[in-house]
Amino acid sequence: MVRIRLSRGGAKKRPYYHIVVMDQRDRRDGRSLERIGSYDPALETQDRIKIDMERLDYWVSKGAQISERVKYLKKYSLDPENIKTREKVKSLQLEKVKQKRLSKKQAEATPAEAAEAEAAPAEAPKAEAAPAEAASAEAAPAEAPEAEAAPAEAAPAEAPEAEAAPADDKEK
Repeated sequence: MVRIRLSRGGAKKRPYYHIVVMDQRDRRDGRSLERIGSYDPALETQDRIKIDMERLDYWVSKGAQISERVKYLKKYSLDPENIKTREKVKSLQLEKVKQKRLSKKQAEATPAEAAEAEAAPAEAPKAEAAPAEAASAEAAPAEAPEAEAAPAEAAPAEAPEAEAAPADDKEK
């Protein structure tokens, strides 16, 4: 009796299956009459299940029986609702991963921003006081915005150093 079933391939703990037509009494990975598809459980894309439906129908018309697993794979690969559901689930998983990454970056940035905010106001009065005393009354208002801009520019320069330190801890 001829059956359409799975034949295992791949390495240890990395399975890969061929959908084959073979005699029922043959070994699982023995000689097959024809390969009509493949199933790679490690993939999460459309290429996970490949079945040549014309050849499957041909062998079924000749009296070949389909194993339970191949029936399930056929149903799963053809059902348009399953395809839509898989795409929705995948997009939701990607969104969750993006949200985790963003929250992680924000959590790392928040302590660094707080330290910068405390350091910037302390530096700003000192920077404004020195130019005001040295410059005349008319030149002081022009220099004050430049002095405020300088600590603001220095703060972003400190941020990469603060972000680099936690990254070094992760590598260890």
